[in-house]
Amino acid sequence: MRFLIFLLLFASLYSHAIEVGAERYGQYLPLLKNQRVALVVNQTAQTQDGHLLDSLLEKGVNVRKVFAPEHGFRGDHDAGAKVDSSKDAKTGLPIISLYGKSKKPSAEVLKDIDTIIFDIQDVGVRFYTYISTMHYVMAAAAEQGIQFIVLDRPNPNIAYIDGPILEPEFKSFVGMHPIPVLHGMTVGELANMINAEGWLNVDKQLALTVVPVAHYDANMAYDLPIKPSPNLPNAQAIALYPSLCFFEATPVSVGRGTTIPFQVFGHDKVKLGGFSFMPKPIKGAAQNPKLNGKVAYGLNLTKQSTHGLNLKWFIHAYQAFAKSGRVFFKHEQFMDKLAGTDKLRIAIKNNMSYKQVKQSWQADLSVFKQRRQPYLIYAR
Repeated sequence: MRFLIFLLLFASLYSHAIEVGAERYGQYLPLLKNQRVALVVNQTAQTQDGHLLDSLLEKGVNVRKVFAPEHGFRGDHDAGAKVDSSKDAKTGLPIISLYGKSKKPSAEVLKDIDTIIFDIQDVGVRFYTYISTMHYVMAAAAEQGIQFIVLDRPNPNIAYIDGPILEPEFKSFVGMHPIPVLHGMTVGELANMINAEGWLNVDKQLALTVVPVAHYDANMAYDLPIKPSPNLPNAQAIALYPSLCFFEATPVSVGRGTTIPFQVFGHDKVKLGGFSFMPKPIKGAAQNPKLNGKVAYGLNLTKQSTHGLNLKWFIHAYQAFAKSGRVFFKHEQFMDKLAGTDKLRIAIKNNMSYKQVKQSWQADLSVFKQRRQPYLIYAR
């Protein structure tokens, strides 16, 4: 009897397990009949059957080419490293880089394509560039009258909406939309919003289909089965990423070139804490890391239970640099692009408190929450 109850419970749990959009073949395979298909994917486009590319080819889908974002098709390129076009060793299909000379597919490249599928695991942070790649491909698809399908995946930071809203003059590849740093949306929801709000800035309407995640809502915790990029190796790094990425515009290391990137921060000359680490080159993750070969002193956050956006460490580091007479905002323009505004940098330089800084964008967040409401797919 107990064994029967266990089987029933197991069957119930299994039947309600999360199914990512890519695994819901019945929802989108009919849309691919007699279609010439291109994929925008990387190593995260996995299903229970394997990589999406292999699964679709096995099911007879006419996949013609693959578009690769930052970090490449296999996710083994360092941040900012040029991704070259190539051929997939397994299938022989052309892999066309969207992180190099061109970030938007040309009309020539798309002339033999009827449908584009986007399936990349995002982390819900505005400056994580996969959503910028999605934007450019959506725009190209709209211009060429190509169907665009998003196979949705959970957002591990979906519970958080925080940070300044991007202002138009600070638009860049690390921030293309008037959304906060943490927007609390999946890529499918965001695609709905980008399309309907006219952010693609094209004359033609995009034929957009989003295949939702089954048995999922925004209250569910989700640990990614595959690291989404070389320097976000685990759930802790993903949780800390929105808070620590601002250090990239400063002389402070966030642990690139260590086994715990985006889980530590430190500097060799300005001691920011009692923990020490030494960045060294790591192939495919940090070819020439900041503070390469130098001992950095700071904090180890591997056990820190902080989620959302926490700028206390960043403000503390600024104050320590100011006290030592060293320049903290080494790359002001990049800082403002990450923040989506110059107001955050100016507020910190004017010694505004963390509470005041956080309060400064609350009214804008309230407006954003209302604006995004029509595009939400999952229960909040």
